[in-house]
Formats: sequence, structure tokens, C-alpha cells
Amino acid sequence: MSRTGITPKIITYLFLSLSLLVSVYPFYWMVIGSTLDGSTIFHLPPHLLPGGHFIQNLQGLEAAGPVWTTLWNSLFIAIVYTVATLYLSAIAGYSFAKYEFKGKQILFLVVLVTMMLPQQVTLIPLFKMMSVFGWQNQPQSVILPSLANAFGVFFMRQNMMNVPTDMIEAARIDGCGELSIFHRIILPTTYPALSALAILSFIQQWGNFMWPLVILQNQSSTTLPVFLSMLVQPGQVIHYGQVLTGTVVGIIPILVVFLVFQKYFVSGIYGGAVKG
Repeated sequence: MSRTGITPKIITYLFLSLSLLVSVYPFYWMVIGSTLDGSTIFHLPPHLLPGGHFIQNLQGLEAAGPVWTTLWNSLFIAIVYTVATLYLSAIAGYSFAKYEFKGKQILFLVVLVTMMLPQQVTLIPLFKMMSVFGWQNQPQSVILPSLANAFGVFFMRQNMMNVPTDMIEAARIDGCGELSIFHRIILPTTYPALSALAILSFIQQWGNFMWPLVILQNQSSTTLPVFLSMLVQPGQVIHYGQVLTGTVVGIIPILVVFLVFQKYFVSGIYGGAVKG
């Protein structure tokens, strides 16, 4: 191979290596920082090897508030939300993709329009509604308002348009009911898309901050991101080792979910890109 062919490859590999380093270093520093004493976290040059203060930071985090309770709250809300969103988005997407009914296009347009509404616009109406229901400081106040979101319905509709209609018609001829077709044929066929949506939905709800901050006002009922934000308040001593330790604990469920579903993530994301 000539030098003119090697040089571009070297430049490409150097660029990719630098991009990888820039992307991974913040996470690496976060993990290292969780093992360091607060006085050495921001030391220059930065520490690149783990320290021995992880247990102390974890104990300090436990003393600062109900960290495990808020972790459980986040897990419960994110899991229930993800499962319910997958089912409702799938059945709504299937309806828009494979059924013909009056006003279908207008309804789908309404669904898409809701994607353009910023969250801040709905905070006050939602808060008043949850107050009337008596759902303040309850997990359902976080789970229910965003179920079957517009993106999930749109995403599943695009993927289900690729499911052969002939297969559905054959199932109907064999005597399958509509719900049976949906559960036994459609859902298994769209498993990659469901896996991709599961990752996106779980991450979105896990990192949800604004609405839980407003509606979950008791520390024992709030979520982990809100609890960690309470550790960083103006006018008080900030123990960054504890904050980083809590952040590391909070990232573990996201990594687990991604590793479980990542096999189907790419195929699910691009499943609706080509109509065939």
C-alpha cells in the first residue's frame, strides 16, 4: 500500500481515538472521583487511578438522605413507565399502521403536534390535575402523564408499517382475533423496535428531573436525580465525592438495561427507516 493510502487511515484512527478519549474520559473521571476524598477530586494534575474512599463516600451519601429509597423510587417509576409505554405505544402504532378508520390522519397529526409542546407549558395544568386527584408525592403522578408519548407511537407506527399485511390477513383467515394477532404475531415481529424503544424510554424516565422535582416534594418519595440535586445547594458545603458516588450508583441501571437490549438497538432504530 502506498504512503498516500496509509496517511488518511492514520489520520482517521487518530481522530477516532481522540474522539473516544474525549467521550469516555468524563465517565472515567466520575468513577475515579467517587473513590477519592473530596479535597483531592479537583486536584491538578487530576488523579487517574482509583482511591480508597468509595465506602466512606457511600456512607456519607447514606447519611445525607434516603438514597436507597430514592433509587427504588426511580427504578419502580422507570420500569413501570417503560413497560406501560411499550404496550400502549405498540398498540397505538399498530392501529395507525394497519387499520383504516375515519379521521385517522387527523388524529395522527394531533399526536405529532404534541411532540412540539415544551414540557414547561404543561407543568401548571398537570400540577393542578394531580393535586385534584390527590396524587402529589405518588409515583403514578410521574408515570401516567407521559404514557404512550407521541414519539413512542410514531416510532412503533413506522416500524409496524413494515409488517406484511398478508401475514395479518392470513391470521384472520385462520380464525385469530385481533388481540390475538397483536400479541402473538405483531409484538414478536417488532421485538427489535420494542427493545430500542425500551432503552430510550427507560433512559428518558430515569433522567426525568423537572416534573418529579415539582410533584414529588417529600424526600422519601422523590427520585434519585432530584435527591442528588439536593446535595448541591448554594450556601452549603458540597461533598462532591458523595455526589459522584450517587451518580455512579445511578448509572448502573442504565448500563444494565442497555446491555440487555443493545443487541436489537441498532436494528430497532433503523427498522422504520425503510418501508418495505
